[in-house]
Amino acid sequence: MDHLKQIEAFVAVATRGSLSAAARIEGVTPAIIGRRLDALETRLGVKLLLRTTRRLSITFEGEAFLEDCQRILADLANAEASVSAGGVKASGHLKLTAPAGFGRRHVAPLVMSFLEQNPEVTANLDMSDRVVDLVNEGIDCAIRIGDMPDSSLVSQRLGEMRRQVVASPTYLVRFGRPACLEDLARHNCLSLGQQRGWVFKDPNNLSQTLTLKVSGNLECNDGVVLHEWALAGRGLSWRSEWEVGEELREGRLVSVLDHLAAPPVGIFALYPQRRHLPLRVRLFIDLLKSTYAAPGYWD
Repeated sequence: MDHLKQIEAFVAVATRGSLSAAARIEGVTPAIIGRRLDALETRLGVKLLLRTTRRLSITFEGEAFLEDCQRILADLANAEASVSAGGVKASGHLKLTAPAGFGRRHVAPLVMSFLEQNPEVTANLDMSDRVVDLVNEGIDCAIRIGDMPDSSLVSQRLGEMRRQVVASPTYLVRFGRPACLEDLARHNCLSLGQQRGWVFKDPNNLSQTLTLKVSGNLECNDGVVLHEWALAGRGLSWRSEWEVGEELREGRLVSVLDHLAAPPVGIFALYPQRRHLPLRVRLFIDLLKSTYAAPGYWD
């Protein structure tokens, strides 16, 4: 209890700018607030506030500690309010990031659904293909596709995703259906650029994969544009199931070389190492997992 009082005193002084203002909020004397601050700094072995008779300023260490303390006190208040209201509820701000295309179609709708189910939560979704520094940018959870590099981040597998070579029926009528990887050399392949290859099972060793450089008369670094070009019959395109599932079901696109499709890659939720994951983050990850695992979802 003494430790909590010390933290509350520190937050009150740091946010209100003086011992007297904090004392009025706490209902005690400035001297008591001062003793709590002294005890906290002694226990931590670091100076959090610089105090003179004229002014008060917060140290670099104090700034970092203040953010953590505010979050802890807010989580405690939310926990008490939820229990006293008759059930545990998610609350607070949820900051997310996801790849732009995937996020637009398979994350953003779930964020909207999540907020409807949890009205005390607010959310910010950053849709970007750049590498995001979760810790320094204050991101609660990142949704990523593909092999996860070793890092200090925690990852949870949400599902898996396969990529397929697809084309419109009109293109295949005009130019034929490729039956082996060598056939791709005579087809117009719509690619993200020469620096990126298409991944397949190795025909000579199906337990291994190989990356094949393809070529064509159209390149674009935007997957949505490649998707539209494929639908327009301009060539073959190597796309993820999440992008083309609807068109494959409706017959507007046809997959080829399925027997050599590379093994699926994982869809992951990444978050910083934390002893206790906030309830809002845990519930949102659970929603992603249950949605992506639902039979027929990717169709």
